[in-house]
Amino acid sequence: MENQLFQPFTMGQISLDNKIVMAPMTRSRAISNIPNELMAEYYRQRSTAGLIITEGTAPSPNGLGYARIPGIYNQEQIEGWKKITTSVHKQGSKIFLQIMHTGRVSHPLNMEKNASILAPSAIPMKGQMYTDEAGMQDYPSPKAMTTEEILQAEQEFVQASINAIEAGFDGVELHGANGYLIQQFLNPATNQRTDDYGGSIENRARFVLEVADKVASAIGKDRTGIRLSPYGTASEMSLYDDIPSTYAYIAEKLGELGLAYIHTVNQGTVEPSVMSEILATIKAKFKHTVIHNGGFDKTTAIDSISSGKTDLVAFGRPFISNPDFVQRLANNETLNPMDPETLYTPGAKGYTDYPSLNGLK
Repeated sequence: MENQLFQPFTMGQISLDNKIVMAPMTRSRAISNIPNELMAEYYRQRSTAGLIITEGTAPSPNGLGYARIPGIYNQEQIEGWKKITTSVHKQGSKIFLQIMHTGRVSHPLNMEKNASILAPSAIPMKGQMYTDEAGMQDYPSPKAMTTEEILQAEQEFVQASINAIEAGFDGVELHGANGYLIQQFLNPATNQRTDDYGGSIENRARFVLEVADKVASAIGKDRTGIRLSPYGTASEMSLYDDIPSTYAYIAEKLGELGLAYIHTVNQGTVEPSVMSEILATIKAKFKHTVIHNGGFDKTTAIDSISSGKTDLVAFGRPFISNPDFVQRLANNETLNPMDPETLYTPGAKGYTDYPSLNGLK
């Protein structure tokens, strides 16, 4: 049973060396929103994962939410990403780009000039977010998207996906979790529209399904995955009564599209039995590869795969401080502790300077 985690896996037409996925994690090292050599080294170090999913990457200037996150909407960004995909592929791993439009989770000081903070409805977040220029700042109220702006955002996801393939990625992951634009459409607390994109489950799911369909048509369904957090409350997402039926509907429709995978994340906001039930529903309705992320260790990862609950298991934070995490996991080696102070700071410290077992950086 133990070696199941380390056996190859075929996901559509993509062959993975093992069933371990490096989860997407924002690290804020993309100066001027451009991927760079430091990032290439970071991903190269961790390329023993069967599949790497990159940090959230903006499909347009409107999608830039946080300081120093990368984009995939201009040629300089594409060329920067090429260095990263080349370095990962040389090590034998596969890599998907996570496309993240942050919607209302943004601030003008983290964006390019003339960019707009857009959301399904003009409902601002409470609290503040960090900016390099002025430190912590209040969240501004977003602009409620017109139908034209919704269609434009969908096209931005499509073009970003085409750009990702040009940059050498094996595919893309649409970020439909953590309270960003796609989930803002799904959640009735942030989507109070009265048109075809609001109200019923079918209407609130329209945006994500249209994005998925258009991206899959542009780059291929085998190259298109999506991340979902059914009970996620990040970025002020509230829980609502029809979460199970909402995600059952989405999973079934995404399954009909034949996407490469659904990547679910458990943020620990509900009882384990409730989460297990909705994950089982998603897997049954989707009928294709399912990745799960949420507090796994080696034992629970093996159990989840061997019991058929999931096909692949994603690990996040262990990969931050352990570039050779797959080797350490296989050999039951002690893990390096993570420095939380350097999660989002610029530079190599706490990024590419964690030691490997063989002593190399």
